[in-house]
Amino acid sequence: MVVATAWTGGKDSTLVLWLIKQVCDEEGLPMPRCFCIDEGDMFDEVREFLERVGREWNIAVDIIHNNDVSAAAGGKLGAMVKVKALNKRNRQEIERLGYEEEQFPYEPESFVGNHLMKTVTLNIYLEEKSLQGFFEGIRWDEQESRANEKYFSPRPATAYSPDHMRIFPILHFLEREIWETHFAFDIPVCSLYEKGYRSLGARITTMKESDVPAWDQDLENTYERGGRRQDKEHLMKRLRELGYM
Repeated sequence: MVVATAWTGGKDSTLVLWLIKQVCDEEGLPMPRCFCIDEGDMFDEVREFLERVGREWNIAVDIIHNNDVSAAAGGKLGAMVKVKALNKRNRQEIERLGYEEEQFPYEPESFVGNHLMKTVTLNIYLEEKSLQGFFEGIRWDEQESRANEKYFSPRPATAYSPDHMRIFPILHFLEREIWETHFAFDIPVCSLYEKGYRSLGARITTMKESDVPAWDQDLENTYERGGRRQDKEHLMKRLRELGYM
């Protein structure tokens, strides 16, 4: 099976990448292809982390992006994108959503923006690289829509996505256990966590609710994704049905 690893620069996906690296180093195997979805609004700190750790671990990372959408927006967040200005693939994906307006804002955490900038970008990448699966760092306790996932999650082919397998090695980890593992094995973390961010998403829609480092916050009694834009959180079930990670 030709597989890849999704790496966002977040604590969970970095742990998954580290686990895969340990196995590959011990068994003398080549690292699988690694990719990160650039939704159009990445933190500079995340980019720096990906570049630095990628060099240290000798891992090449494919940064993938929906260039057609960002070009139609002139690369400007909040700009209105005319549906007719997009290529056939993106227009069909918008039609699939049931979106009937003539334009939408270039905003990666909106319903349309999230689908085009993340899910569609992912599916195009899977197709172009002929990937049969990928590893991903999601957890049962992280988000309600992910609570019933299985370690091996087959995704049959559709008119919009290729047949592939999604592999979730750390589903059972609790947020506290993620941090305990990072510190026990000296696994690097993005500097944003020390500044108080607990969950990293698009820059303009990700806030921190405390200045206390993420690992020192009340992880058991507060919502991990509370700093993420909540309209997207409420749409997560629908977004995942469409193929979102």
